[in-house]
Amino acid sequence: MSAPPSVTEIQVESIVFPPAAKPPGSSKTFFLGGAGVRGLEIGGNFVKFTSIGVYLEGNAVPSLAVKWKGKSPEELTDSVDFFADIVTGPFEKFTKVTTILPLTGQQYSEKVAENCVAYWQAVGKYTDAESEAIKKFLEVFKHENFPPGSSILFTQSPAGSLTISFSKDDSIPENGNAVIENKQLSEAVLESIIGKHGVSPSAKQSLALRLSEMFKQHEPNVAKHG
Repeated sequence: MSAPPSVTEIQVESIVFPPAAKPPGSSKTFFLGGAGVRGLEIGGNFVKFTSIGVYLEGNAVPSLAVKWKGKSPEELTDSVDFFADIVTGPFEKFTKVTTILPLTGQQYSEKVAENCVAYWQAVGKYTDAESEAIKKFLEVFKHENFPPGSSILFTQSPAGSLTISFSKDDSIPENGNAVIENKQLSEAVLESIIGKHGVSPSAKQSLALRLSEMFKQHEPNVAKHG
């Protein structure tokens, strides 16, 4: 088990993502991999809706460094495979989505569901199990509202569970509001943020920049002959 690398906080708009976080549904402390905004071009203006922080379990660095060490931040940013390896890697991930503008649970969850379904259909992985998982996902958000500064939290286990939690302020609750056991959904939520058509290009750039630096510092545990 490798300790989380020491990293700095990131400020996105007025929201500060701390360097480390202990997510609901996990006993471990994760490090901040990267953060950025999610916005849309509306009437010629870029309107920012949410700030997104992506946290990773400590062993993400050695796991990813095997293949990606030595690549520049630009190469990583442009690589679909790099982000796919973060999404599907054998380590836990935690995503904190903090609202800049008010959103209803329904608005948020329907957009995420739409992105997930489009992704599954594109890769030919949309089955009854995913359809069922999406229904549960929409149900969890149905009666929620997110005023500015509140957060939606996703803990993604490589075993396939997605823990969903809500927070009205900066705090992170100990337990989740719901757990959905569906590996495809767990991965698709993060894929919709940092994947090929991810909604936050700035979070992708941030991850690429910070992880490329961490790979440089990462020394494989190789026995030294002396």
